[in-house]
Amino acid sequence: MQHTVYTLRNFYSSRSGRLIRRLLLSHIMGLWTDAKDMRIVGCGYAVPYMKALRAAGAERVVAMMPAVQGGHAWPEDAPNLVALADDTELPLETESVDRVLLVHALEHTEFPEDQMREIWRVLKSNGRLLIIVPNRLGLWARADWTPFGHGRPWSMGQIHHFLEESMFIHERTERALFMPPFRSFLMLRSAYMLESIGRTVFPGLAGVYIVEASKQVYAARPKGTRAVRKRPGLLVPETAALGRGK
Repeated sequence: MQHTVYTLRNFYSSRSGRLIRRLLLSHIMGLWTDAKDMRIVGCGYAVPYMKALRAAGAERVVAMMPAVQGGHAWPEDAPNLVALADDTELPLETESVDRVLLVHALEHTEFPEDQMREIWRVLKSNGRLLIIVPNRLGLWARADWTPFGHGRPWSMGQIHHFLEESMFIHERTERALFMPPFRSFLMLRSAYMLESIGRTVFPGLAGVYIVEASKQVYAARPKGTRAVRKRPGLLVPETAALGRGK
């Protein structure tokens, strides 16, 4: 099932969603401590995490939302930095991006290989990809009241193999969301304590994997994938195509 932008936005507007955003954001910023002067693109539904990257001094931060999902303008207090795009046809120049953040995307796309090839194309030779994806063994993959309970969850072995086939080098993995997916915010308040315990006691039951990978430049093109496409384009204008509606 593909989430709509409205259900995603409502989830992250709730108290539970804001808590989860803070937990995952702490991992993102811990992995990407060098965001200053970087060109960063968020794919899927990454806008809840993009503000912090802008504040970290990134040169440019833009979001690409899948056309089938819908979209909304962001940020609310500045020129729009969101565009609707096919996840296999990003309107970006080849080797124009330093970092790609993939959230609520890989588990939903119909063509994951093509999506990764497109991300490979737009990343610079030293570019990095950060994927947040539900853990197949975790409880959050079964919680359909959250965005993590829909689509295709992944195991760690599947992710490693998929990255290798897509010409990416796995760099490091972190795990998050060890607390059970309670609906009650009062129960979720124990999240920080359970995050600390879970990393040591039951790491395999994390709700999500946060996987960083780097672009593998010197490698043969995998069988069955399309060639890297060269096309003219821009790194997304200051005001992207998505208009602001009321």
